Amino acid sequence: MKAYPMWRDLRSQWDPGRTTPARHYIPLSRNKRFVGREEVLEALRQQLFASDGGQKVSLVGLGGVGKTQVAFQIAYWTKENKPDYSVFWVSAMSGASFEQACTEISEQLEIRKRSDNEDVRQSLRQWLESDEGGKWLLVVDNADDMDILFGSSENDGIFQYLPESDSGLILFTTRFRRVAAEVGGEMVNLAEMSAPEAIRLLGNCLFRKDLLGDEKGLADLLQELTYLPLAITQAAAYINTTGVSISKYVELLRKTDQDAVELMSREFRDSTRFEGSRHAVATTWLVSFYHIRQSYPDAADLLTFLSCIEPKAIPRSILPLFSSEEAMLFALGTLDAYAFLVRRGDVDTFDMHRLVHLAARIWVRKEAFAAEVEKSALLHVTSVFPWNEWSQPDRWRAYLPHAIRLLWRAQTASPEVRSELCLKVGLCLFDDGRIKEAIRYFEECYNLRSEYLDQDHRDRLMSQNGLAIAYLANNQVKEAVALLEEVVRIQIHKHKLPEDHPERLLAQQNLAMAYQGNGQVKEAVTLLEEVVRTREQTLAEDPPDRLASQHQLAVAYQENGQVKEAVALLEEVVRISEQTLEEDHPDRLASQHNLAYIYWDLGQNPLALRMMRHVVKIRQRMLDPDHPARVASEKELGKMEKSLPSV
Repeated sequence: MKAYPMWRDLRSQWDPGRTTPARHYIPLSRNKRFVGREEVLEALRQQLFASDGGQKVSLVGLGGVGKTQVAFQIAYWTKENKPDYSVFWVSAMSGASFEQACTEISEQLEIRKRSDNEDVRQSLRQWLESDEGGKWLLVVDNADDMDILFGSSENDGIFQYLPESDSGLILFTTRFRRVAAEVGGEMVNLAEMSAPEAIRLLGNCLFRKDLLGDEKGLADLLQELTYLPLAITQAAAYINTTGVSISKYVELLRKTDQDAVELMSREFRDSTRFEGSRHAVATTWLVSFYHIRQSYPDAADLLTFLSCIEPKAIPRSILPLFSSEEAMLFALGTLDAYAFLVRRGDVDTFDMHRLVHLAARIWVRKEAFAAEVEKSALLHVTSVFPWNEWSQPDRWRAYLPHAIRLLWRAQTASPEVRSELCLKVGLCLFDDGRIKEAIRYFEECYNLRSEYLDQDHRDRLMSQNGLAIAYLANNQVKEAVALLEEVVRIQIHKHKLPEDHPERLLAQQNLAMAYQGNGQVKEAVTLLEEVVRTREQTLAEDPPDRLASQHQLAVAYQENGQVKEAVALLEEVVRISEQTLEEDHPDRLASQHNLAYIYWDLGQNPLALRMMRHVVKIRQRMLDPDHPARVASEKELGKMEKSLPSV
């Protein structure tokens, strides 16, 4: 490793109150572009100098957040404001870099070896612990690796060579919170910059100050870069070199995943950072990733899985299982200790820094196992993704963004796994009222299964059924009729399913709904009467399947002018639903909505209003404002109340 040009940084200041002159070994000159961080600087000054000495303080934060630059500010502040303190700086990036720094400090302090075999690290420690060493501040920078710091089976650690003295202070900078816990003392966290600080830093780094006039571009850029100092400095270097505008840089960041990867991986010269440091924001964490892979394999496996899903709002229940709960907690704790994963308060939901997420994807890609990781992640999420259970909407809504991202990324996964997750995602999107999005996944499921399954395969027919219902909801009625007629034909004539087979009855019920949408009301009534008759013969009065077919028949009766039959059947369905289904069950609410609608047409206005208001109240609590079912009930209630303004 190249020696730092530190000779000029060694200074002596005589203090009448001390017998040893203060010495200063600070490897780089002051960063003139440094801005802000006043709260953290003041916290460090208080922690270090509030008592008489012997303090250890760890400055902890994400890689690229500016720990080394803050430490330099403290070093130079101490040099200028504490004339009786010497300041020394050592790197803990490796055992060799630490020993090199110790050698150079010892030479400048003219510490004499007692023998040729004496360890320079040990002799420097002894000197600093002696009265001759006086008061001092030692900065141990980049103390990120536990093996380098505390030793391993192959090498001794550098921690044993750090001095202990009531006259001395040690400031560690580290990405790894466990280091702070192990070395003891106090801990100060360094987060991303505030918006004003980030703007000032960018302004200091840009050659063309007029670019700062693009306020929207500036705000977008800093948001994309998550106010991370290294990312801001890298962006400024790229803009200075290429001459692109701030808005163009943002456009490149957002354009494609590959564009973002290339931008964030591009190295640049930075005189304020050490030679050998990773200057590109996306690669600054690679050392930590490799170390996690070597020392904490479970945490590395978790990190690779996280690189495949969305970085925000990650439910713990979607994470892969480990050999034990303790192993899971340790893996989560390791990523949290590196600030790669952050828990949201007390809930089991996590967020991952967006740029760390990007860097993790780069790491997985560089290691050449991206396809394998994505296939494994897709298989796992498919296995834990719930079906569209109405009673657990929060669960599948939490899973949806992650499943959708996986389907987008894992294009080479097996069609069997992709099609199953597409079907589950489509069903959940459909129940959430996101019909057009649901169609996309139903279509992919159907197309995939059409490629590897025979026309009459049960799973292919299931996907065909789901796609048809989505088409019907999207007013693609003719497509829905064609698909469902084929399903029913195959089930009856090829599979020869009996009349009471659940899959045959479901397909016939769906076909009847499509007939209604296509204006074939009489055919719909005939088919639904057959379904209802069969289910009444084979099922008790309260199963949801029987109630659903009776509800659909009542709607068909209404459209066919058989209002009396419609009311009688719907009243029966509502009565049983209110006894057997939860208040917010979608089927119960749908029956109440339709019964209220018919009551209004029959002039039973108070009863209709009361029932429709109840439906609207529940749907407003359960559904998003743009959900079709909520919109429909709110619209009907609005019409009712508008026509009776005095009510």
